[in-house]
Amino acid sequence: MLPLEKKVLGSIKPSLEEKEKLEKTAGYLISRAIQIAKKEHITDVKVQLVGSAARNTWITGTHDLDIFISFDPSLPREKLEEYGLLIGHELAKEGRSWEEGYAEHPYTKMNYAGFDVDIVPCYRVTDASRIISAVDRTPFHNRFIKERIKGLEDDVLLLKQFMKAGGAYGSELKTRGFSGYLTELLIIHYGSFKNVLEAAAVWEPKQKIEFLKPTKEFIEPLQVIDPTDAGRNVAAALSLNKFCLFIALCRQYLEEPKESYFSRKIAPPLSDGEIIQRMNERKSSIIALKFHSPEVVEDIVYPQLFKMQKSVEALLEKQDFQLIKSGIWVGRDVVLTIELENSQIATVKKHRGPPVWVKQHAEMFREKYTDRTDVFAFYIEDGKYVAEVPRKYTTASSLLENEIHSCSLGKQVSKSLKDKYEILSGKNILQIKDINYRAFLNEFL
Repeated sequence: MLPLEKKVLGSIKPSLEEKEKLEKTAGYLISRAIQIAKKEHITDVKVQLVGSAARNTWITGTHDLDIFISFDPSLPREKLEEYGLLIGHELAKEGRSWEEGYAEHPYTKMNYAGFDVDIVPCYRVTDASRIISAVDRTPFHNRFIKERIKGLEDDVLLLKQFMKAGGAYGSELKTRGFSGYLTELLIIHYGSFKNVLEAAAVWEPKQKIEFLKPTKEFIEPLQVIDPTDAGRNVAAALSLNKFCLFIALCRQYLEEPKESYFSRKIAPPLSDGEIIQRMNERKSSIIALKFHSPEVVEDIVYPQLFKMQKSVEALLEKQDFQLIKSGIWVGRDVVLTIELENSQIATVKKHRGPPVWVKQHAEMFREKYTDRTDVFAFYIEDGKYVAEVPRKYTTASSLLENEIHSCSLGKQVSKSLKDKYEILSGKNILQIKDINYRAFLNEFL
């Protein structure tokens, strides 16, 4: 381990006092959950701590506790939800605040003694390949990692911090990066932080890491077969961009190791003047589609937002607007920001027909366009009929204004757009004052 890595480790490794507080808090909450179950006459219940807190692979300041309450697989789903929420709600009465969360089934989220606690019901299945609900495999992951991670915890911490600082960490659908479990598996497979970086520096798409022989084919750029379920790719959520970002970060760090690779630089918000200056320097066109954020969980809304983003890009390019890039920012509002080479294009469009020698189709094309009063010109070029016709939309704003609902939007996004939306062009994006959006623009422009 390099001296700079030891220095970084000293700043991210939890102190003994911090660990003791976590263990004490988790132990209390587990014992209380068991007491509540007994009091409510809920039998055959087991409670355990899972996740990085249970495996000693959490970074200092990360106060998350995942407490799983497992029930016999014979229990009906509605009873699992009822009992899980009952125990969770009773336990949450001791916390500072709480709410219900929703994944495949509801669970309880609470804040207790400075910790963000998830109290999750699951089935106590005997085989991770035969789960009843998606969370049922988590205890298997926990057991596998705990049995193999001893002595490698520091390497996991370094890899997590390296990924976080580089923007490659986080498996939630808004990030599409590396999960904590995937990070731990990489360390177990390759043996150290350094070995992971050296291996990843030469990865190519469809990279395979097989803890088990897979029972199906996968198409994702990184394929890490779940050691508890041969039919699952642990890296399924990882996007090609984040896969390649990690490869690039590994190469750069190995070439010149620096402490800065472990610290995340947060872009400051841009002022009005700075935004205008950057727009003037780029001499491109900026369009922003703004609407209220749908009130659904992130794992539902983000796939819809990315689907909308791709569909809007396709719409613009189909109508001959030259796209540079686009990006989505989400706060109280959603803002899809689009950069074009030019947001206004010529009224005239060149519409090419069939070759003249293809008589039937050529004559149909000629008859269609020669008598139209709005055709600017009609001629033969490279053996084909060409009609110069007027465009329906000459500005990106008018195109989006009239055709946004023809895009693939998703149910909740479509509803939000039908309620209200704004299209802001150029300097009009200065109307968006949210400092977090202004920070997004700092990285976008």
